[in-house]
Amino acid sequence: MRQYLSLVREILDNGDKHEDRSSVGNVSIFGIQRKYDLRQGFPLVTTKKVNFRNIIAELLWFLKGSTNINDGLKQYTSIWDPWADPSGELGPIYGYQWRKWEAFSLDEKTGLYNKTHIDQIAHIVEVIKRLAAGENHPEARRLLVSAWNVADIPRMALPPCHAFFQFHVSNGRLDLILYQRSADVAIGVPYNIASYAALLAIIAQETGLTAGVFTHMMGDAHIRSLNHIPGLQEQLSRQPYPLPSLKIASKPMAELTVDDIILENYQYHPFIKFEVNI
Repeated sequence: MRQYLSLVREILDNGDKHEDRSSVGNVSIFGIQRKYDLRQGFPLVTTKKVNFRNIIAELLWFLKGSTNINDGLKQYTSIWDPWADPSGELGPIYGYQWRKWEAFSLDEKTGLYNKTHIDQIAHIVEVIKRLAAGENHPEARRLLVSAWNVADIPRMALPPCHAFFQFHVSNGRLDLILYQRSADVAIGVPYNIASYAALLAIIAQETGLTAGVFTHMMGDAHIRSLNHIPGLQEQLSRQPYPLPSLKIASKPMAELTVDDIILENYQYHPFIKFEVNI
């Protein structure tokens, strides 16, 4: 994961210092990109231990359309606990937007609006399958999934950081690009890279394609300057290990469980704890 380390180094060397809502302060760069080719290995940080099982649990939770931490997430990770209400609810966050984007149509006879839902994931999977089969399709450049629903943001416990992503089919390969408006480089970014790389691998398997390049575009890529820099400097001093590989059970995407997505040959340096700023 030399790309991740180069990202850390670039922000430390060239970033601007800011105050932020947490009053901790940060150093950041606005507008930065890294690429990860899954054909060369699975992009999981090796200069510290990353709990891959937690990442997969969250991703599958998103793919179910879930918004409550008690719906198959809490037993794996507490990452969303600080934002959940007493019943565990987070509002219409990622999974809801991915699978249940609200749509309204006017009934001209009654003057009332009817509410339906759009399953963005199901739609793009269907289009990707048709493209993989060699069909021409008018939506080949429209394979986008958005979590940034302006009307729903006030109802969300936390506005989406990874706002939208786009797939691309070319010569039997599936690529993915993510735009992330806000990227916490020490804590969040290793998870985000692995999560979207795993999503790319899952959708590629579902559609009969080879998982190719994941491009990670970040708007505000920041490091918490007071309490995250020492841990990141420790990672910069460590020699990365070879990348692990990913194995996914031969099942339909809807049937996958945490135990069906396995990381093989993951070598890593000791865990580094970073304080979460709420």
